[in-house]
Amino acid sequence: MPPKQQQKGKDSGKSKTSQKKPTSGGGKAKKKKWSKGKVRDKLNNLILFDKATYDKLYKEVPSYKLITPSVVSERLKIRVSLARAALKELLAKNMIKEVEKHHSQLIYTRNTKGADDSAEK
Repeated sequence: MPPKQQQKGKDSGKSKTSQKKPTSGGGKAKKKKWSKGKVRDKLNNLILFDKATYDKLYKEVPSYKLITPSVVSERLKIRVSLARAALKELLAKNMIKEVEKHHSQLIYTRNTKGADDSAEK
């Protein structure tokens, strides 16, 4: 049997496409495009207490189990610096108890009346 001869019209098209596949990377996934970052809403927290928020501070905050400036800030919609000052005031009036004091994080808890009496004796 004589060797088969290639036909120029049909095979030339196939060889070009077969040559392009390895250069394009084969079965790789498409490159990921940059996603648009999440946009945070501007917090419009109070910088000074109004009467309603001040009353809420004295009424609700001493009953929280975990009291930190960030928790108070988030719940009362006040600035963290204002929350820190408010917690110092509550601590001075013995309405809350200090758990841990670190230079950057203050942790308080509610004042349990039974535990304070036994600790003082």
